[in-house]
Amino acid sequence: MEDKRSIRIFLDDDPIPFAEFAPPVKFVFDSTKIPDGKHELKIVAVSSNGKEGVKHIPFEVRNGPSISVIGLNPNEVINEQIPITVNAYGSERSDLFIVTGSENPKGIPAWIWALVLSFVGFALFYLIMYFNPDFYKSFI
Repeated sequence: MEDKRSIRIFLDDDPIPFAEFAPPVKFVFDSTKIPDGKHELKIVAVSSNGKEGVKHIPFEVRNGPSISVIGLNPNEVINEQIPITVNAYGSERSDLFIVTGSENPKGIPAWIWALVLSFVGFALFYLIMYFNPDFYKSFI
């Protein structure tokens, strides 16, 4: 009896598979040959009795530098001038590592400000309530 099992792998809407294997298969998928953006991997498996099964796996390729934008969110409605910070990070290996520009500048979160104000408020309360010159008499 002939083994009809096969696995065909398609990328996006291409009618020709870029790979065909006999199951089970383990392969390395090189995304560096694919342009950045949203894509879909379509896997068609044929069983030994000729029945097909299909699985669609959507994914996104980002081979270029990662882009970070602070100050404007997707689909945000704006009506004034706003400051926008754009930063890009590449994953290329280089011998020179520059520390500046390797992190996104972000504001201090509100909960940290609340914690600092609470601490300062408690310190002032303690100082006002318990500051008494009698506690600080010299032993000499």
